[in-house]
Amino acid sequence: MRKLNCMIIDDEPLALDIIERYVEKTPFLTLAGKFSNAFEAIEMLHNQTIQLIFLDIQMPDLNGLEFSKTIAKETRIIFTTAFNEYAIEGYKVNALDYLLKPFDYEEFITASLKAKEWFDMTAKDQVSFEPEGAFAVQSQDELSDNDVIFVKSEHKHLKINLKKVLYFEGLKDYIKIWVQDQPKPVLTILSLKALEVNLSGIRFMRIHRSYIVALDKITSIEKGQVIINNNKCITIADQYKEKFQAYLTGKMIL
Repeated sequence: MRKLNCMIIDDEPLALDIIERYVEKTPFLTLAGKFSNAFEAIEMLHNQTIQLIFLDIQMPDLNGLEFSKTIAKETRIIFTTAFNEYAIEGYKVNALDYLLKPFDYEEFITASLKAKEWFDMTAKDQVSFEPEGAFAVQSQDELSDNDVIFVKSEHKHLKINLKKVLYFEGLKDYIKIWVQDQPKPVLTILSLKALEVNLSGIRFMRIHRSYIVALDKITSIEKGQVIINNNKCITIADQYKEKFQAYLTGKMIL
């Protein structure tokens, strides 16, 4: 089982002890250290690989929000706070989740599992369908025959028929998969970059930092935008215009 090396930073001794007990109860977490302020944690971050930090927001000298902006993107953060107004701010600095104090073990394990799923899916060796995996794609030959991918969503592996996908929408570490005739998207923890590598370049194209579109679902192109399925307008970003124009020229009948 993949274990995440984690750290706790909180200026409340009781909170430190509670989170430490929760970590010890969780089989996929290993506690590398606990600290009462952010400055004390810096040396360990430089000397060890820390995947996950349980980080208090309201601390003296250097608060959690300020500290989080100095941490490498490979280290993920779950904020712990008594102030729920910080939740939105937490996501702005790319936190995986936040825990509102006082929180119980069930809430803790839910947030921790989100971290585990994120690391499982972004592991460099994640190339095939495995029980612990979060994203699996069949071989290119099989995709041509079956037009199927599997994604992890709400602790299930869902089969997605690529012929029915309208577009993929990226939201930080998540992707919304919008599928024809389905009112709500499928949500999965994954980056658009990782998805783009595994999708067929003939069927799909990235036209924006946040969007990969199904080319056969484009119904019109107007003023630098594509219209998907007659109702969704997506701007073609400058860095993708040349590639998209080349595709369009190849399909144009003059």
